Amino acid sequence: MTQSKSQQERQWKDRKQSQNPHGKVKSFEQLAEDMGKSETETK
Repeated sequence: MTQSKSQQERQWKDRKQSQNPHGKVKSFEQLAEDMGKSETETK
């Protein structure tokens, strides 16, 4: 073992939090607005 478990967990959490492959995540209000817009366009 080259690293302690707490070090490994901290590094893993940092990597997970720094990932953002799909761009910024929208808030629920923004998603609801987008749904409202797309529904009116399709009808």
